[in-house]
Amino acid sequence: MSPDNLTAGVPAKPRVAVLFGGRSSEHAVSCVTAAGVLGAINKDKYDVIPIGIAKSGQWVLASTDTAQWSLAASSLPEVAPSSDTVTLAEIGGEHQLIVASPNEVPRELGAVDVVFPLLHGPFGEDGTIQGLLELSDTRYVGAGVLASAVGMDKHFMKVVFEAAGLQVGPYIAVTDRQWRKDPEAVRKQVDLLGFPVFVKPARAGSSMGISKVDSLDQLDAAIEEARRHDLKLVIEAGIAGREIECAVLEGRGTDAPRTSMPGEISVSGGSHEFYDFNAKYVEDDAAALSCPAEIPEEAIARVRELAAAAFDAVGAEGLSRVDFFYTPDGELIINEINTMPGFTPKSMYPQMWAASGLGYADLIDELIHLALNRKTGLR
Repeated sequence: MSPDNLTAGVPAKPRVAVLFGGRSSEHAVSCVTAAGVLGAINKDKYDVIPIGIAKSGQWVLASTDTAQWSLAASSLPEVAPSSDTVTLAEIGGEHQLIVASPNEVPRELGAVDVVFPLLHGPFGEDGTIQGLLELSDTRYVGAGVLASAVGMDKHFMKVVFEAAGLQVGPYIAVTDRQWRKDPEAVRKQVDLLGFPVFVKPARAGSSMGISKVDSLDQLDAAIEEARRHDLKLVIEAGIAGREIECAVLEGRGTDAPRTSMPGEISVSGGSHEFYDFNAKYVEDDAAALSCPAEIPEEAIARVRELAAAAFDAVGAEGLSRVDFFYTPDGELIINEINTMPGFTPKSMYPQMWAASGLGYADLIDELIHLALNRKTGLR
């Protein structure tokens, strides 16, 4: 990819604040994503400042030791609270990181040119952190406020996709009030969908709180499990089809979004009925990606076309992963878009780009480049 000139005023060695952790149930996944990026980002090209967000919401200076943020079945990484709090403030026309300590004069860490928010789930991937950065005119990697919010809410995501002419599968949305007021009406709606169904928190990712339900007597327990992560739910009819994914990268300037070769996930092991949390992040051999997916050439072209259309439909920027079901009769049904997909070296998004000729470190570099060259404010 040919280099463009960086936005005027950006130094030769831009300062990148890598932001991770957060208040959602995907805190540990965010830490693992940060470990991958911190280990691969070009330190000769960028001045990197790791900023962790504790589960309490406190911003702290984080360790650059990527081993601290690794994930294992017996240990989930976590950003610990600190007596020192980091804030982002505008001083003299620059966006500065400030460290405030009890009974001490706040100290400046220097200007920030771009933030790389590696946050998954609510309070990070849903437009909230993006809104904070927009208010401070700080450039950042990834989708803006509206696209992040729509991409986080599986209900409104489907509404937008349908309005754009993309085919979605049968589903119902269940609010907290609906479930508490009339659970029997919800059960009847689910029964009409037919079994199996997948019960999902509307605003969570990384397969948190998702259950496959094969009969009505399993439904209530699955709903309560999903409600631990989000009081709003989406319940989807099971679709007979292969799971096909496609990675999307924003085009430069006025260029159209770029798409990777589509990939297909296969899950092995008797304990995994679907692509759950352990298969994604914990067990090394539980899932495998075939890229390009072994589907007809015309289907590959269609997946890439629809993935770019989904990216544009929600108004995404930077990156997204778009997931489809490819049915036995050749239909492509869109499942969801993820505006901040898992970004560890073993995650599907960077793996699909690697199989398409763009390696992990180069992908990080391209995303930072796109952010540095993006206008602040309305665009």
